[in-house]
Amino acid sequence: MSGIKDVAKRAGVSISTVSNVLNKSKYVSPELVRRVEDAVKELSYEVNPIARSMKSNKSGTIGVITEDMCGVFYPYVVKGINSVAMEKGYQIIICDTQGTYGDRGAVKREQELFRRLFANRVDGILFVSTIPNESQEKYFAHIKKLGNQYKKIPIVSLERDFTSVGIDSVYFDGLDNAKRAVQHLIDCGCRKIGHITGPTVMEIAQERIHGYRSCMEENHLPVDENMIVNGDYTHQSGYMAMRKLLYDVPDLDGVFCGNDQMAVGALKVLKECGKRVPEDIKLMGYDDVFISSVVEPSISTIHIQKKHAGIEAAKMLFERIESADDDQQKPKGIKMDGRLVVRKSTVATAPEDWILSDW
Repeated sequence: MSGIKDVAKRAGVSISTVSNVLNKSKYVSPELVRRVEDAVKELSYEVNPIARSMKSNKSGTIGVITEDMCGVFYPYVVKGINSVAMEKGYQIIICDTQGTYGDRGAVKREQELFRRLFANRVDGILFVSTIPNESQEKYFAHIKKLGNQYKKIPIVSLERDFTSVGIDSVYFDGLDNAKRAVQHLIDCGCRKIGHITGPTVMEIAQERIHGYRSCMEENHLPVDENMIVNGDYTHQSGYMAMRKLLYDVPDLDGVFCGNDQMAVGALKVLKECGKRVPEDIKLMGYDDVFISSVVEPSISTIHIQKKHAGIEAAKMLFERIESADDDQQKPKGIKMDGRLVVRKSTVATAPEDWILSDW
């Protein structure tokens, strides 16, 4: 295996010149750059990433902490992150807290993942946090302190807005998107609309509940507690919640689910009970993951810019990595828009629009 000495010998230059070319640390004339690059190709020389990181104080890696990598939402986001990381010559390390928001075990695992990534000298971390709202200020003060023990490692939040506690964030407008979903059901003639929520300890679930309630009130439609059933974003919870809704609200004519996975579970119950969708009950999801387009009937939903959110968050992180010495920058926030996607679960004549390109 060729080493840097072999490259220097082949190019007819010093080892320091080879190092300056490969690390772009000092100016080298175009002629010498060409000779070094030709020698690298001829010898199939590969830079030792550990040696490079020791010299540059950059590891060439970023960490990604997700809440549930096995779900159908986060792979889209990670795909966007990875596309930016590859352009920058970086690798990503994916970690999973394997828990739900507010769960003590999940929060503890998340904190431990931060600590491990910091200890591994990653250059930055993108994360989806499980921390409850009331604990976020103290929690992130601790996380920042951990990060600064090693080097100034920037972190960026995905899905939730933590700019108020000094964290760069890329997040979604859950309230307006939920209102858009419920308004579509109302425009389709629904008057008795139930809502299957995500875990209510989550800010994003609370936003969707608020959007649901606000839209119903603005349209002078009644909401009682039987019309709101809690889920946990899994298809199993959507199934159980839909059974409860049908029992408690027999004249139900519309359902807004907090994500597409729960909507798939709800759809299964409606079929088992002989309910026609959309003729008897109209069904709305949220997120627009591939499964919503391929079930029968296909599920109307709110399209969330999942891959683009990953791209924007990664770009934000690399901006911080490249300006790590600037401590005066204020936290940045990017709110991602959503859009209504109409399918056959609310409008029987809606065209098919399979999104298998993301499968």
